[in-house]
Formats: sequence, structure tokens, C-alpha cells
Amino acid sequence: MGWGASSVVRRILLYIHLMLNETGERFLKAILERVPVERIVEIHLFPPIRQGQLETGVAVVAAEPPPTLELQLQSPRLEVHTAWYRLTRKGLERGKWEIEVKTQADAPLETVETVVRGVQERTGEALDPTRLTGRELIALMNEPAWQTSP
Repeated sequence: MGWGASSVVRRILLYIHLMLNETGERFLKAILERVPVERIVEIHLFPPIRQGQLETGVAVVAAEPPPTLELQLQSPRLEVHTAWYRLTRKGLERGKWEIEVKTQADAPLETVETVVRGVQERTGEALDPTRLTGRELIALMNEPAWQTSP
């Protein structure tokens, strides 16, 4: 028996749901409010770090530049964004949520891997981030569970 496209999508979605908890989904949705999914080429979501009362998450996003009115040749360069969130898990400010998404550079896709490795080195974590393509994100967003979660 071969693997059809729908079974591949189901396996991808199962993997994504196992990797993302409620906070991870909230972070991803907040990123998508700032960078439209149609422009995203890939996103790298790092495992959250919990220190004391805080939880922090980081992501690296590679996206097509926004369309302009000028006629442009297809450029191999992408916008590279970094995103982070900080969630207060305990204490008086429990539930406080901060997020920031910044455009850091425009660069070829190969450069994104260098940025991802740099984030890994700075966090001191050997864990690999969860990598999702734009197509996987669109498939995820079309799932009923995604559409009904906050």
C-alpha cells in the first residue's frame, strides 16, 4: 500500500500536534497574525525554556517579501524574522503574555539554517527546533482543531 497525499498530511499534523502544546499554538498563531501564512516558506519553532516563573519560546521565520507595485524579478532572497514570547506561569503576574516578531534581514534560504544554529548556540540547547513548511502550516490551519482553539 502506498502513502497518499492525505495520509502524509495526517502524519505531519499528528507530529505537529504532539510537538505543540496550547502555548506553542498560541505563539504560532501570534506569529501568523504578523507574518501571513501565504508568505511563509518555513518556520523553526524551538522548544520552550522554563526558568522559575517564566517560560520563553523562540522561532525563526523565513518568508517571501511582501508584494510591491513594481514589477520584480523572482528574487531568491527571503525576509528572515525572529520571534519570541514570554509567558509568566506563576506568581502575581500569572498569565502575562509578551510577544515580539522582528524582521532581522533579507537573505537566501540557506542563511536561515545559519540563523537557526546561532539561536541554538545562544540558548545552549542541543534540541532541534520543529521545522514546518508553509504548506504544512496551511494544512494545519485547515484542521478543525486549529480553527476552534483560542
